[in-house]
Amino acid sequence: MYIWFTVLAGLALLSLSFIRTLFPYLGDNCAYILRSIKLGIRLTKYKKGKQSPCFSILDRFIDAEKEHPHKPFILFGDETFTYRDAEELSNKAARVFLQSGLLKQGDTVALFLGNEPVFLWLWLGLVKIGCSATFLNCNIRSKSLLHCFKCSGARTLVAAEELQDAVDEVLPALLEQQVTVFILTDRCQTADVKSFKDQMSQASSEPLSKDLRSHLTLRSPAAYIYTSGTTGFPKAAVVSHAKLWRLACFPSIAGMYSDDVLYISLPLYHTTGFLGFALAIDRGITVALRSKFSVSQFWNDCRKYDVTVIQYIGEIMRYLCNTPKKPNDRSHKVRLAVGNGIRADVWRDFISRFGNVKIRECYGATEGNFGLMNYSGKIGAVGRDSFLHRRYFPHAVIKFDIKTETPLRDSSGLCIEAAKGEPGLLVSEISLMAPFSGYMGDLQQSEKKRLHDVLRKGDLYFNTGDLLRIEEDNFIYFQDRVGDTFRWKGENVATTEVADVITMVDCIKEANVYGVEVPGHEGRAGMAAINLTEGFRFDSAAVFKHVENFLPAYARPRFLRIQSSLDVTGTFKHLKMKLVAEGFNPNQITDPLYFLDEKDKSYVPLTVDKFNLITSGQIKM
Repeated sequence: MYIWFTVLAGLALLSLSFIRTLFPYLGDNCAYILRSIKLGIRLTKYKKGKQSPCFSILDRFIDAEKEHPHKPFILFGDETFTYRDAEELSNKAARVFLQSGLLKQGDTVALFLGNEPVFLWLWLGLVKIGCSATFLNCNIRSKSLLHCFKCSGARTLVAAEELQDAVDEVLPALLEQQVTVFILTDRCQTADVKSFKDQMSQASSEPLSKDLRSHLTLRSPAAYIYTSGTTGFPKAAVVSHAKLWRLACFPSIAGMYSDDVLYISLPLYHTTGFLGFALAIDRGITVALRSKFSVSQFWNDCRKYDVTVIQYIGEIMRYLCNTPKKPNDRSHKVRLAVGNGIRADVWRDFISRFGNVKIRECYGATEGNFGLMNYSGKIGAVGRDSFLHRRYFPHAVIKFDIKTETPLRDSSGLCIEAAKGEPGLLVSEISLMAPFSGYMGDLQQSEKKRLHDVLRKGDLYFNTGDLLRIEEDNFIYFQDRVGDTFRWKGENVATTEVADVITMVDCIKEANVYGVEVPGHEGRAGMAAINLTEGFRFDSAAVFKHVENFLPAYARPRFLRIQSSLDVTGTFKHLKMKLVAEGFNPNQITDPLYFLDEKDKSYVPLTVDKFNLITSGQIKM
């Protein structure tokens, strides 16, 4: 009997080993499916099981506050704010807006501030009174700031105290549009600008009536978050309450729990950072918030706050891996990293150096209707193609002509799916389950993201603008971005906006902006081919000062190429492909080349020696 038991046990183990060999990701797939089913049940309960017509993230926050009022919600510097503190402070913020008499149901308020707890109190407060917020990038200035504010439809602006100079620069234009401006300070010395904090300190912290937001539905906008399109200024993507739910719940599939501590050092005005705040509410967890990412303080913060989950973009992981090694590199409690954009080589370096941290690489877009997660930890992949995913969120990778920037179609006018391993344009079907809300006040740009007659006549798909490939093992890999937008330092840079800014300099007549690859760096660095104004010489110091004043650091062209004329198409569009391919190599380019030197506060000639130092990593970008 014992012999037969041993034989059967051996066969069972052999069978299990055989199954694991044939299906190495079976366990991960089963866990993913189970978590997805639980998530679907929970979302259905939120939609149907509550009396409110719109059970939002705010309602989940109110429930969480009742469940654990004294649990730490936000850790910021040496301050701790509990769920009860957040509830009361957001009530105070809501009452300031109500008492001002400026807002009516459904209005939008523009928030112009960086990472600080009051950002969250303001958003919660606005939803409590049935309004929404538009998140302005705190790095934008002047023309870009006015554009973003205008397209948001907001009539009220709340800005951080340290951004008052930026507000003062555009204040005449705002006042001309009869915009009410608040500064987050106790006392404001500027005429026509109101202080917010003093009013907030005097306001009541008592709960507000749910009737104030009774008009909200899951389709109502929860926030407007800006994204760089392929051309022009940033566009305000509509994030509905339903979409915010989907975004907030998505990382829970990665395995986050209520006792986790999440570290957020990414901007709250971006989807990724704000998503961390929303998913913290959904899971009822604690957030360790930092005002700005610091490579030198990252792990110190993780130890200080007992962080267990971190958010990342590819650049953050690369920065961390590039720091000098320390004996305490593995002395932390971080077990999970959720984010996007990590290179395969950085991925390997990170887990080799900092320990067995589970990395859950995601793919998605602020305005998109589709998301992916690499739940099995396959290095380099952004997700996996599966029957279940295609069943509920139909998508395809279609053949794409890079030169014409259009999908390839067959004789019947339908798009052609790319073969396994072949890069193509990722598109996802627009449906009731996966809607596309478009951009605030920009129907033309919204329509550009819609593709008709993709796989069958009459269908409608969202154009992600990204090239991906699906390998034989069904893992999906990001390939490149389509169009004029490139990504640098974790930010999307619109080339048209940069060109508009640098051509304001007297000596520059015309500019063609594009991104070039730099060895050892994520994304593409900005480069501009410029044509000088007749009778002017290139003023390197003046150009540097101008881009420093008018462009955030990530959008400033790192390289300049002076040409006698710029090549254009028959419709006067700048030709970029050849310029991108040639890059910034002085060994191959006869045109004068310049490099942005932050130490010299100027654009300096890009010599062969400097080029070698840049490509070898000795000159930091």
